[in-house]
Amino acid sequence: MNPATDLIESQALAPSIKVLLLLTLLALLPALILTATSFVRTVVVLSFLRIGLGAAQTPPNQVIIGIALFLSFFTMSPVIGEMKAAGYEPYRRAEITELQALERASIPLKRFMLRQTREEDLRLFQGAANAPLPPSPDEVALHVALPAFAISELTTAFQMGVIILLPFLVVDLAVASLLMSMGMIMVPPATLSLPIKLLLFVLVDGWNLVTGSILRSFL
Repeated sequence: MNPATDLIESQALAPSIKVLLLLTLLALLPALILTATSFVRTVVVLSFLRIGLGAAQTPPNQVIIGIALFLSFFTMSPVIGEMKAAGYEPYRRAEITELQALERASIPLKRFMLRQTREEDLRLFQGAANAPLPPSPDEVALHVALPAFAISELTTAFQMGVIILLPFLVVDLAVASLLMSMGMIMVPPATLSLPIKLLLFVLVDGWNLVTGSILRSFL
């Protein structure tokens, strides 16, 4: 018998604990997808785009969420590959235990989150946890990195949303001023501004610009 294999087997979790851990991970999976990936930034930016266009429920929520999920999967694919190589592959070869696999797999995810996290947000949660800022990103606790990353993602998404909304605001103001000067105060500005904004958005290849900006923001 291999002593290393015997040690790993002795540290392995009981089957009932494994089932409980698996169910817990499945329950937390939606929250992890929403807060620990690029999904938050993507879906918020796309929502701001829809607000700027003023097209009510077009695209519908299902389409916005679907696009955000696919873009998030594309963005997170390298991280998922690193997590698989660091945690799953050694576990599949019976070289490490379940807890060690989870710990190793969380390192690439934590590094991704910290690359997108503002230092101010990280300091906020480190201070709330009464812990000094670690010298190395790998030493940041996961329960600190997760909320700091989520807040930073919202801040970045709102910054991108402002940039997206400004051109649409200019069109709305121009149309409203034109209607006022013509004395057509009873005509809703959205009646004229919506087709103009859609036309301009199509002419500048807006979906390509917005999607490219989202993807490049994670580089």
